[in-house]
Amino acid sequence: MPDLIIRPLHSSDRQAWARLWQGYLAYYETTLPDHIYESSFARMLSGAPNEFQGRLAILDGEPVGLVHFLFHRHGWKIENVCYLQDLYVDPAVRRAGVARALIEAVYAEADAAGAPGLYWLTQDFNKTARGLYDQVAKVTPFIKYQRS
Repeated sequence: MPDLIIRPLHSSDRQAWARLWQGYLAYYETTLPDHIYESSFARMLSGAPNEFQGRLAILDGEPVGLVHFLFHRHGWKIENVCYLQDLYVDPAVRRAGVARALIEAVYAEADAAGAPGLYWLTQDFNKTARGLYDQVAKVTPFIKYQRS
């Protein structure tokens, strides 16, 4: 995709980022209050070590996708590992390589940081995305539990 650019978030991206993140949250039937949007966006712009980072996919000058990721300690490794938390592509441009480009951008960030591992979670019903994930990563046998 020659007109696709993956770049870090800028402070001027707030509205476009919020629109995309809202689409992501809607897919998972979730809404969040405005103060969470403000906090999350500010964290991704902070540049603080071990804080969330965000990237936007820009296609023909328009924001069409986002990815959020974080480096964190791991009890079995010396180096930090990378967790890809959120990945979303506007439905109008899905299956055009945007999601793969966003994942590859995070792979490049993890490689540059010397992270020995990169992982993410998805819902078992997210079949379309899992088709891509099966091409670019290996599914693990782990099952997530969380306190209710």
